[in-house]
Amino acid sequence: MKHWKIEIDSDGIALITFDMADRRINTLDAETLEEFAALVARIKADAAIRGVVLASAKAGTFCAGGDFTHLETFAGPPEAGTEAESLARDVARLTEAQALFRTLETCGKPVACAIEGTALGGGAELVTACHYRVASDGPEAKIGLIEASLGLLPAGGGTQRLPRIVGIRAALPLLLESKIIGAAEALKIGLVHALVPLGETVEAARNWVREHGDPVQPWDKKGYAVPGGGPYVQANSEAIAVAAALSRQRYHGNYPAQGHILTAVYEGTQLPFDAGLRIEMREFIKAARSPQARAILRTKVVSPREIRNGANRPLGIPVRRFHKAVVIGAGLMGSGIAHAQAAAGIETVLIDVTQEAADKGKAHVRAALEKAIARGRSSPDAADAILARITATTDYDRIADADIVIEAVFEDRAVKAEVTRRAEAKLAPGAVLASNTSTLPITGLAAASARPESFIGLHFFSPVERMELVEIIRGERTNDATLAAAFDYVAAIRKTPIVVKDSRGFYTSRTISMYLEEPCEMLAEGIAPAIVENIGQMTGMPVGPLSLPDAIGLELPYHVLQQTRRDLGDAYVPSAADAILHKLVVEHGRHGRRNGKGFFDYAEDGKTKSLWPGLADIAKPTLTDAFDDRVKTDLKNRILYRMALEAAKCLEEGVLADPREADVGATLGFSFPLWTGGPLSLIDQVGVAAFVAQCDRLADLYGERFRPGRKLREMAASGERFY
Repeated sequence: MKHWKIEIDSDGIALITFDMADRRINTLDAETLEEFAALVARIKADAAIRGVVLASAKAGTFCAGGDFTHLETFAGPPEAGTEAESLARDVARLTEAQALFRTLETCGKPVACAIEGTALGGGAELVTACHYRVASDGPEAKIGLIEASLGLLPAGGGTQRLPRIVGIRAALPLLLESKIIGAAEALKIGLVHALVPLGETVEAARNWVREHGDPVQPWDKKGYAVPGGGPYVQANSEAIAVAAALSRQRYHGNYPAQGHILTAVYEGTQLPFDAGLRIEMREFIKAARSPQARAILRTKVVSPREIRNGANRPLGIPVRRFHKAVVIGAGLMGSGIAHAQAAAGIETVLIDVTQEAADKGKAHVRAALEKAIARGRSSPDAADAILARITATTDYDRIADADIVIEAVFEDRAVKAEVTRRAEAKLAPGAVLASNTSTLPITGLAAASARPESFIGLHFFSPVERMELVEIIRGERTNDATLAAAFDYVAAIRKTPIVVKDSRGFYTSRTISMYLEEPCEMLAEGIAPAIVENIGQMTGMPVGPLSLPDAIGLELPYHVLQQTRRDLGDAYVPSAADAILHKLVVEHGRHGRRNGKGFFDYAEDGKTKSLWPGLADIAKPTLTDAFDDRVKTDLKNRILYRMALEAAKCLEEGVLADPREADVGATLGFSFPLWTGGPLSLIDQVGVAAFVAQCDRLADLYGERFRPGRKLREMAASGERFY
C-alpha cells in the first residue's frame, strides 16, 4: 500500500501505521480512505489477526483530518444542476467514510490507537471509532473536532461518538467551538484512556489489545446509556440551552453550523447509534449547503492553498531556497519576523543599533516561546532549537552571505533610507532587500536603493509569529525574479502571500481603515458609542470598532489621515474620523490603551475599561437605546459594506488582481468576518445586483461614500460574480 503499513506480530496483533506518501502530515483523502477500507476488510476477514493498533509515522501528527479537496464544489457558484450532482457525490463519499469507521469498530477485533500528535477533524473521528485510546503525555498530542470552524459539522460520527464517550455537557464545547484539547484534558474528560511517555504509546496500546482487548464499543452493548444521561436530563437540557444561548451571543447567528450540531446531538443521542449517524449526515448536508459554509471553505481552505501553490507567482522562475536571513530592527515586528524565520528552520541574524537592543529583541522571542510552552503549544527542546538559530548583533558584516535582508525599523523614510544604504553595501549579488512597512510606498523607499529591481515590500502583521498573512508590495522597478523570490520566502516561513500594487495604504490598511471611518460617521450622527461598539462585534469582527484603534494606538490612524491630507491636497475628502481623532489625540491627549485613555478609559491593569464619558461632548448621542431590526441591519451593513466597497475599489484600481487575494487578505490580515468568506465573497453572497441596489439606498440616506463604482455596476448589469 502507498499510505499505510501493516505488521503482524507473533501474538496476532496488527500494527497499522499511517504514513501518507509525499506529505508532511497525514490527511484522509479518497486514496487513503480507499486503502484503509481494504485494510479494515482484511482485519475483519483474517483469522490470524487478533487485534489492531493504529499509529502514525509522522512526527507530531496522528491525522490532521479530512482533505477538503473533494468539498471544493461547495465553494463554487450555487448552480442548480451541478450543485445537486456534486453534493450527491460528496455526500456519498462522506457516507462511505462514516460507514468505514463504523465497520472498523464492529469488526469483531479490539482496535487501539496510539496518539503521539494532533488528531483533528476526521482524524479525531477515527480515534473515537477505536475501542481504546492511549496518548503521549506531552504537548504534541492534541485532539479536536474542528469542522464547526469551517461552517460544517463532523460527518464521520463525531457528533454521535463524542457525547457517548464523554457525555453531552463535555462534548458540546468541543463540537461547537472547534476546541482542540491536550492529552491531559482528554484523559480528564474520558476521551482517552491512558497517558504514557512519548515513544511508548504503541507498546501500551499493544498491551491493552493483548491483555484486555474488548472489541465492542460501549454504545453497542446491551443496557448502554449516554454518560450523564440523555438530552432530557435536567443538567443536559440546561447545558444545551446554555450552549445555544452562548453560541448566539458569540456568533450572533452568523454561523448556522452550530445550530445543526446542536440538533444532531440533541436528536441523535436519543436514538440507537446507527440512527444517530443518519441524523448527523442529514444535518451535515444542511450545513454544507449554506452560503456561509461555501464561502468559508473557499476562503479558508481552497483559495489559500491555491495562492500558496503559486497561483499568482511569476512563471518560469526557479524556486529560491532560503538558508540565511537577516532582520534589521529588533523591535516588536523585527523580533517577530526573526521568530517566524527561525521556527521555519532558517538561520537568522537580528541586527540593531546597540547590542542591548538586539538582545532585547531575542529576549522577546524567548518570552513568546516560553508562553507557548506554558500553553502546551511547544516544548523546551523546540524552543531551544529556535533560539539557537537566532544571532543578535550590531554587525552589518553578518549580511554578506544572506539570501534576504528585511529592514524592519521605524516607519520613517530617512531612517529606512539609511538602513537600506548600509545593508546594500554588504549584500551579496542576487540577494533580496525587503522593507517591512504598512504605510510607506515602496517605490519611494526604493529610491534609496542602488538596485531597486531587487527591492520589495513585505508587510507583516503583528504578532508576526502567529499571523499567517504577508502582503508583498511590488515597487515600480521591482522585477519578476524578486517578486518570485518574495513568494518563495513567504512560503518558506509558512505564511500566505498576497501581491499588492504599490499604493497608498496598500490593501489591508486601506480596507480596515473603513472599520474606523464608518463608526466615526455613526458617532457624528448621534448613535451612542456603546451601540457602535456592539454593532461592530455583531457583524462578526472580533474586536469592536472603538476598541481596535485604542489597541493599536490612536496616533497611528490620526497621523495616517494627516499624511493622506498632505499628499492629496485639494483632492482630500475629510470624514468624521478626522474631527473625532483630532479632538481625542490633539485636544484631549487620548492615545489609546497605551496611556490608559482613548475611546475608552482603562484601569491600571490595562484590561478593565469603560467608555469615556467625554465622547458625549465630542459627538452628542441621540440614539441610545431601543431601535428596530431595520436600523440594526442598516448599521451592520454600513460597517461591512464600507469595507466591501473599498475591497471592490482596490480590485477595480488594480491594487489587487485576484478576488481570492482580496478575501484571503481580509480574513487573515484583519479578521474580516469569516462567515462572509471575505468582502468580495460577501458581495457574491448578497448578489452583486442586490448589493449595488442596497448601497445606492445607503448612499441616498447616509452619503455618497456608499455609492458603488463602475466595476460593481458593470457586474450587476451583466450578472457577473467575483467567483
